[in-house]
Order: sequence, then C-alpha cells, then structure tokens
Amino acid sequence: MEIKVNSIKELDNAAKIFLDNIKDNKIFAFYGKMGAGKTTFIKAVCLQLGVDDDSINSPTFAIVNEYLGKNESNIYHFDFYRIEDIEEAYDFGYEDYFYTNSFCFIEWPERIEELLPPETISVNIDEIDGERIISFKN
Repeated sequence: MEIKVNSIKELDNAAKIFLDNIKDNKIFAFYGKMGAGKTTFIKAVCLQLGVDDDSINSPTFAIVNEYLGKNESNIYHFDFYRIEDIEEAYDFGYEDYFYTNSFCFIEWPERIEELLPPETISVNIDEIDGERIISFKN
C-alpha cells in the first residue's frame, strides 16, 4: 500500500487510510531519513486513535512515550535514535511493550531490529520532490 501526502493538510486523511488498511496489526517500524516525517505521521495516526493532541510528542530523550487512546487503550511511541547499544532496550524492558497487544509505533527501528517481533509491519516514509510517500505491506 502506498499513501501520498503533498501537504500537512492531507495528514489526517493519510492517517485514516493507514488505519483502515492495517488489519489487526499493532506493531509498526517506521523507516525514513531524519526529517522525513515519521513523528509527524505517527502523531496524525495517534490523533485518529483518540489520543489528546497535547500529549503527543517525540520520545527522543525518553525512548518511549505512552498515550491513551479511545476506550483507554494504551499506545506506545518509541524513538531508538539515541540508544547506544541493544542492551539499553533490554534494560528498559522493551518486551513489556511489544507483547501487550497495544499499538507500538517505533522510530529508528534499525537500532533494535533483532528485537522486533516477527509480525512487525515496516512502514517507509520517503520524500520525493516535496511529496511524502508512506508505504507498507500487510
């Protein structure tokens, strides 16, 4: 599946399309260059899931942020950019998040790829001529 986004105004619709097409999947690894729009798109998806706009931000320094969505469902947003080695993921108990049947949105999954559950869906965000292309397979 491929979703094209030409402006920030199209993000809400892109997030809806994304959620309509993910089936029962819950764990997503977001790949893309710095500034590609990973955090911005995850924020749009979280808003569609009922998270309060004021609570959504990049977990760059915290590694993981927890949000509450509709029906008090937990949503976890990870940013592994700043981890030095895989042991840091073990230290904070990544498996307590990945294996809860909650949504997990993971930025910079390259740093912990061997820990990702087999059912993880890869989401690529690329920028081509000012257009963002969000692609994933179910």
